[in-house]
Amino acid sequence: MLIPTHHFRDIERKPVYLQPEKCVPPPYPGPAGTMWFIRDGCGIACAIVTWFLVLYAEFVVLFVMLIPSRDYVYSIINGILFNLLAFLALASHCRAMLTDPGAVPKGNATKEFIESLQLKPGQVVYKCPKCCSIKPDRAHHCSVCKRCIRKMDHHCPWVNNCVGENNQKYFVLFTMYIALISLHALVMVGLHFLRCFEEDWTKCSYFSPPTTVILLILLCFEGLLFLIFTSVMFGTQVHSICTDETGIEQLKKEERRWAKKTKWMNMKAVFGHPFSLGWASPFATPDQGKADPSQYVV
Repeated sequence: MLIPTHHFRDIERKPVYLQPEKCVPPPYPGPAGTMWFIRDGCGIACAIVTWFLVLYAEFVVLFVMLIPSRDYVYSIINGILFNLLAFLALASHCRAMLTDPGAVPKGNATKEFIESLQLKPGQVVYKCPKCCSIKPDRAHHCSVCKRCIRKMDHHCPWVNNCVGENNQKYFVLFTMYIALISLHALVMVGLHFLRCFEEDWTKCSYFSPPTTVILLILLCFEGLLFLIFTSVMFGTQVHSICTDETGIEQLKKEERRWAKKTKWMNMKAVFGHPFSLGWASPFATPDQGKADPSQYVV
């Protein structure tokens, strides 16, 4: 049975505060503009494996299928397309991993700071006893990042970071581009097998036939696995964005306390205002813009 939503939070009312010595800012705060990076062994290992798998696919596509091919037009077109998608996938991965997902300032739930908010009688403030921070609405604590994250969807070890308010766009792009290069690789593997069956195996690759078959089968297995995984994740993320409900909120069945907007407005809130080619670029930082009142659903 799910526990009611308010049981997941420590409610701070006017008379009660956390112990002041336990709620002070970190002793050595990083300077402004410090790169965000989570020092988690599992997450770092998963991120390295992600890059290794993409580079392995790059190796097989180039040196087993495209470069040995005598169809230069086919090799050039597919080489450019695959490398472009792989570059965008790795760039999206870096942005998702190195972007602050929306961390709440740590250690600000002190008595003095709460009093400075000048709360009205009966007004409720939520605080996190784990990181001693005042928790905004729709924020949740991540045990790996050790911070409260605004609009936290989940913590993803493959990007070694939480997916939250500020980096959800990059995570969505990462899953999309990985799915696309997986599909592209599978198509090229199928075509290459057909070509090798029709011709002499010794002429369709620089490697020996057994080595070629093993490399192609491994790439096929990798491509199929990641195509399914990232396609499902991409669809889940798009659905979460359109409904404006994070994965944690869906799991906990939290009561909706925020304004309901149209699906298009929710997409703009993540990818930026207005719609442009920047939506597909991991280098374009989303511009939140101003919400159009007509986009709210009553």
